[in-house]
Amino acid sequence: MRARQIVAALAAASLALTMSACGSDSSKKKAESTSVADKAKNDKKLVIGVKYDQPSLGLKKPDGSIDGFDVSVAKYIAQQLGVPESGITFKEARSENRETFLQTGQVDLVVATYSITDSRKPKVTFGGPYYVAHQDTMVKADNTSIKKAADLKGKKICKAAGSNSWKRVVQGPPDGKLNIQATTVDATGYADCVAKLAAGAVDAVSTDDLILAGFAAQQPGKFKVINDPFTDEKYGVGVKKGDTKGCEAVNAAITKMYSDGTAKTLLEKYFNGTGLKPTTTVPQFEGCA
Repeated sequence: MRARQIVAALAAASLALTMSACGSDSSKKKAESTSVADKAKNDKKLVIGVKYDQPSLGLKKPDGSIDGFDVSVAKYIAQQLGVPESGITFKEARSENRETFLQTGQVDLVVATYSITDSRKPKVTFGGPYYVAHQDTMVKADNTSIKKAADLKGKKICKAAGSNSWKRVVQGPPDGKLNIQATTVDATGYADCVAKLAAGAVDAVSTDDLILAGFAAQQPGKFKVINDPFTDEKYGVGVKKGDTKGCEAVNAAITKMYSDGTAKTLLEKYFNGTGLKPTTTVPQFEGCA
């Protein structure tokens, strides 16, 4: 009787191990099939998070269309992954909800001035960067008191919700950069910051030069960028954490975008006349691990 029990127990254990291995293989295959690269290839559809309120980068127009450098980059990447423009659904991705959108599957990609940072890497896998911007400062065109970042001492600067740019001005390392004693004024986003600058509620807006150049281009002669950059902002394409295959496909698309001249054409289209001198060579990638 004891021998039969032992044989039965061994058989049950063997069956459990076999089922566990099968389940493991099944889970692995399922994870692989959820890559954004596979979804794009099979469904010919993608949901992409972009900004709706940043001129020249991602701006929703009165007719409902969305345009800008980031939007055009997103369309190019999608096309390289096998998705036509008609298969793209754009969703507004604000600074405070980009990680959540990716983690919950509300979007497949995020192309929204999304800086690659060490604090974000545990939550998101980044393709790219597709561009390296630099934090700079914008003031009114007639402002003569702020010529360099150090002149922000004692001034009022804008604090856009969900953005870390203000920290780099008023705090020191590791989170900040300049450690300047300036007063921060809350705003809902950078469009609100620019409105406050125009109204005199703040003295300056400090964030990525591409963002500032876009707003300056929208109202020619009203604002100026002081051209005193102090950081590198690596704009990445956010994909769901762990999607190495999707990340590598995005990197291949970005490489082609620069090699075929599309990146240069898009940068000139959206930022000519702003004083910005864009880089037109492919950035060094962060890696998809």
